[in-house]
This record gives sequence, structure tokens and C-alpha cells, in this order.
Amino acid sequence: MLLKVPLLLGLIALGPLVCIFEFVDVSKSTNAFAICVEFAVFQFNEVQEDEYAYKLLWVGRSQRKRFTWIYLMDVKMGRTVCKKHDEDIDNCPLQEGPGKKKVDCTFVVDVQPWLSEFTVLNSTCVQE
Repeated sequence: MLLKVPLLLGLIALGPLVCIFEFVDVSKSTNAFAICVEFAVFQFNEVQEDEYAYKLLWVGRSQRKRFTWIYLMDVKMGRTVCKKHDEDIDNCPLQEGPGKKKVDCTFVVDVQPWLSEFTVLNSTCVQE
């Protein structure tokens, strides 16, 4: 019984701290979130073996972990006719026919705005 009391007190003390670090919705139009999305798409293209670039089509969930600069986002991207290192991929048309591919991704991005540093902490993508 005596061992259970400190455990219970610890849970009571730490319980509220665990809850404050949950993800909450943020506006997709905030500057920091928009830059995180752009960075996540860029990083996706960098690590893909595919020679063609993917561009952003849609942003779903947009969240930030409370009291941090960690963002969570769901995005849909489409494969373009441009190569990954071409300029202006945003205005590049999507591939049609057999080359047509779309992916749904969830990214978690950590930002250190005072250093202009971005890190993809986690990414999960599924091809449609």
C-alpha cells in the first residue's frame, strides 16, 4: 500500500503536464505552418528515388503541439512532369496516364524559428 501512494501522487502531478503537450488545430495560413508544409514537400522530393518531382495538391490536418514548434500535417501530393531539381515545380503540370501518381502523407516537422532550422521528425506516405 505504501508504494502505491507515491505512484498515485506522481500520476496526479504529471497528468496535467502530459495533456498540455497535445496537438491542437492551427490555421493553414499561418506563416510558420505554410513554411513547414513547403519544407516537408521539399524533403519528400529530396529522399525519393523517383526522378520526377511531386507538388502539393491539398493540405488536410494542420496542427501544432502545444507550447512547442512541432507541427503535424496531412498533405496530398501529385507527381509532375518536371524533374525534381527543375525550377517552379508549383506551376508544373501533373502527369497523366501510366505515370500519374498521387500520395497521401502525414508529416511531423520541428521548427527552430530563431535559427531558421526545420527537421522532419516523422513522415508516413501512402500511394493512392
